[in-house]
Amino acid sequence: MTDAAAPPIVVGRVRKPHGLKGELAIFPITDDPAAVFVVGRAIQLRDLAGDLVGDVVIEQVRLYHRECLLKFKDHDRREAVDGYRQLFLAVPRSALAPLEDGEVYQQELVGWTVRDESDEPLGIVSEVYDLPQGPTIEVQGPKREFLLPFRAEYVKHVDREARRLVVSVPEGWLG
Repeated sequence: MTDAAAPPIVVGRVRKPHGLKGELAIFPITDDPAAVFVVGRAIQLRDLAGDLVGDVVIEQVRLYHRECLLKFKDHDRREAVDGYRQLFLAVPRSALAPLEDGEVYQQELVGWTVRDESDEPLGIVSEVYDLPQGPTIEVQGPKREFLLPFRAEYVKHVDREARRLVVSVPEGWLG
């Protein structure tokens, strides 16, 4: 899949307006918000269904606790951004640093095959949950679904090209 055909990567969620001058409190969904939220960067606004709502350009960035406070160009009043609550911010993959070997975007895991270390198929990733203890994948197996933390102790190999995970499932998890 070429970058042009690849879906954009979600990098943040709009929480709420902050103050009266058009700033928004953003919850970052990236491990490096300072590299993603930069002045002059074009950002897509997307709704929960993933549909494009609009494009904006970052005019100002401030880190504030675990959030980023963003102000968009030509959005100088709270009323201009009040309708953005709960929207998501996305950028093209080309705007982000290339992934290292073994890294993957969480949102692209749905549909990947899951195999054990002896190459036996276990199922397909049907959902990714961002839980307090870390990302967790839901795998639809031949008998039932199961949840597996997306951590190195369980996920042994990530093959982005083949869209495949090799995992080690603890004894008794598969029934």
